Amino acid sequence: MKKLILSVLTVFFSLCALAQKDNKVTIGTIDSIQSKILNEQRKIWVYVPSSWSADSKQRYPVLYLLDGDAHFASVVGIIQHLSQGNTICPEMIVVGIPNTDRIRDLTPTHVNAPPPYTDSLMLKTTGGGERFVSFIEKELMPRIDSLYPTQPYKILTGHSFGGLTVMNVALNHTKLFNAYICIDPSMWWDQMNLLNTAKKSLKEKNFSGTTLYLGIANTLREGMDITKVQSDTSKSTRHIRSILNLDQYIKDQKQNGLRYESKYYSDDDHGSVPFITEYDALRFIFNNYRFKISPKDITDPTVDLANKFEKHYQEVSKMLGYKLSPPEIIINNLGCDVLAQKQYAKAAGLLKMNVENYPESYNVQDSYGDYFLAIGDKSKATEYFKKALSIKENPESRRKLNKLLSGSNE
Repeated sequence: MKKLILSVLTVFFSLCALAQKDNKVTIGTIDSIQSKILNEQRKIWVYVPSSWSADSKQRYPVLYLLDGDAHFASVVGIIQHLSQGNTICPEMIVVGIPNTDRIRDLTPTHVNAPPPYTDSLMLKTTGGGERFVSFIEKELMPRIDSLYPTQPYKILTGHSFGGLTVMNVALNHTKLFNAYICIDPSMWWDQMNLLNTAKKSLKEKNFSGTTLYLGIANTLREGMDITKVQSDTSKSTRHIRSILNLDQYIKDQKQNGLRYESKYYSDDDHGSVPFITEYDALRFIFNNYRFKISPKDITDPTVDLANKFEKHYQEVSKMLGYKLSPPEIIINNLGCDVLAQKQYAKAAGLLKMNVENYPESYNVQDSYGDYFLAIGDKSKATEYFKKALSIKENPESRRKLNKLLSGSNE
């Protein structure tokens, strides 16, 4: 299909704003699931990328988000910004899990004595973390996989008590997710019980194939710094000390195969740190995902751009654990761009690759027809315009086909 020719500088910046029904901008839907494990109805907030359609076979990694009602909009926004045009990370489905009894679900052990920052009245239901993880694994994940276009790659992210849950899952249910984003976790919980067991787990377990990003907020009191606090013994610094200890435990066990990065955010407190941590974590998790293109790749006729794309996405596929093809819209726009510049070999490589990767897209069939029309192969052009129309009736393909047929002896 004929497209507006995009310049090199704008190839990767496609429009992501779509018209919404009733003049409202929406970013997801509210689903629900009756949990037998938790014995309650749970609402689930789900975002599916706008590139998906009912007749599309495209599928996406899934990010599971604890405290979903608090962080859903910001996490979806970050993923949209990094994936729609920028190609820094793949488009993803986001599953936000709102709370019913937060301290029950997000604490791995039961406590009777009130630890810091916690009201004793809240402690009666603590320690339901393992049942909550079982709910995610045995009920929520199967439902999401059955109803939505998911890929097997999964990320778990959580903040504060949610971060505590992320660490519990990463340490004790490691292969449940491929990557973990742990944001200022409450490792002080239950006299640092999980922290105390983490050191042994990190030393003895094999974490190969698992990625973890830890964001640490500045919760230091006045007059304290990141060095002094590590020798402090007061309860007021227990939160950050426990996280710094966790960070050091992880760094000391480089032999266990865990792909790990952490960052101390000196300008962010416990409340503001989630947003910037999510952004940095996604960039770390997918640091090799981005395909970088230079002006020379576009203008130099000797550069086999299609081959570069194929090799890059072969490596990305290894990283994610499933086959991932170069994005249809990007390849189509690039193919049309170089075709307009009469770089026919480069255009042929890109547009043919797109047809092979997305054979059920009428648009890529139409664009390949444009290529054959440009080189004067009317027979092939006719073939691909007909293929486009067999997939979906559209005025552009019909117009070009009629013009070709009217000029022939048929």
